[in-house]
Amino acid sequence: MIEDKVKELVLPILEERDFKLVDIEFIKGARPVLRIYIYNPEGTTIENCEWVSRRIGALLDIEDIIPYSYILEVSSPGLNRKLKNKEEFNIFKDRDIKIHTKEPINEKTSFKGKLKGINDDMIKLEEEGKTINIPYDKVSSAKLEF
Repeated sequence: MIEDKVKELVLPILEERDFKLVDIEFIKGARPVLRIYIYNPEGTTIENCEWVSRRIGALLDIEDIIPYSYILEVSSPGLNRKLKNKEEFNIFKDRDIKIHTKEPINEKTSFKGKLKGINDDMIKLEEEGKTINIPYDKVSSAKLEF
């Protein structure tokens, strides 16, 4: 899978600057697009994205993982983007989050509070001074709050 190969190449680049990989998308079509979402805990800037784009672009050209023309985009995940994978629950630790569950937990399906990370497939959320454990597989959506 293209995303897995790109991940292997981009992780060492991101580690050089302590950036985090949030997601990789490869969208096929008339004009294929490879999107790499990065996060800098100090604030993701355009300069951060340009630096990663230059480094990974050159490496992708050498490795020839995608043997045809495509568009490379490197960006931050955006303010209102839904969390899509487990790693993001640790990347965005201590941020405000809203989580909806597929079925009630403690008679609720909507939770809003401070994200405390994920451990053993349990998302830890601090809501009104209480720690709530939400099974990852019960989450229907999770979105950072601003």
